[in-house]
Amino acid sequence: MTTPDISFEFFPPRNLEASFRLWDTVQALAPLAPRFVSVTYGAGGTTRDLTREAVETIHNHSGLKVAAHLTCVDATREETIGIAQDFAKAGVSDIVALRGDPPKGSAGFTPHPEGFANSVELISALADTGDFNIRVGAYPEIHPEAADQQANIDWLKAKIDAGASEALTQFFFEPDTFLRFRDACLMAGIDAPITPGILPIENWKGVRNFALRCGTSIPAWLDDAFEKAIRDGREDLLATALCTEICSALIDEGVDKLHFYTLNTPELTRDICHAIGVTPEVKLQNVA
Repeated sequence: MTTPDISFEFFPPRNLEASFRLWDTVQALAPLAPRFVSVTYGAGGTTRDLTREAVETIHNHSGLKVAAHLTCVDATREETIGIAQDFAKAGVSDIVALRGDPPKGSAGFTPHPEGFANSVELISALADTGDFNIRVGAYPEIHPEAADQQANIDWLKAKIDAGASEALTQFFFEPDTFLRFRDACLMAGIDAPITPGILPIENWKGVRNFALRCGTSIPAWLDDAFEKAIRDGREDLLATALCTEICSALIDEGVDKLHFYTLNTPELTRDICHAIGVTPEVKLQNVA
């Protein structure tokens, strides 16, 4: 089995304890030599400053390439591009450009009167600066706001055409979900890399609720498997086995990059990476 390139997603900490947990996660996963790590934005842009601080800390102290998430939510065009330029000044030239989730409790996304109307406008503006390598999100299943899967794919193509170099997908529970999406994107003329998003399942109830909100299909067999595993106290063992199986199936079908949603806890992600052949790099030092 070919060893894939990997990348990791973190979210910014909201308190001191969470800061220590994030840094512990970074240190635990850094030896696996990810090609980059990313740091998310909260819904409604609520973690904008926290994201910037986390990005700069990881960039300055870990030796890892960091990609900062950037959204269109609740900011003018000038403010949004200003945030991106601040990242560039700090030495961070990788951006994950997203429309962003609306604030909790709102009816839906409403563009700022002086802001970007959507992610394509944001990507185009970032590309025009010439300062950034831009990644975008992709949905292997129908986005909750999309009319159908073809609309999903057409929108992704518009983002790639606007200047994005790679897409990172939402998570999914069966490898065929991604493989069908990848093939459909190729048929639509999308030639940029599409990297599957992998979610190690730390807590089935929480992941299940999130999947329902974002339109991710939940196979009946998966519900049954976790019900039995939770009853027997083997939830982590099942999560590791299932996620490893998904990754292995994707690699067998030619997938050479995987993006892990770590949820700032390293253990399952690290175990799965080890299982698919991604092991810590050993750096030799001169010994007197």
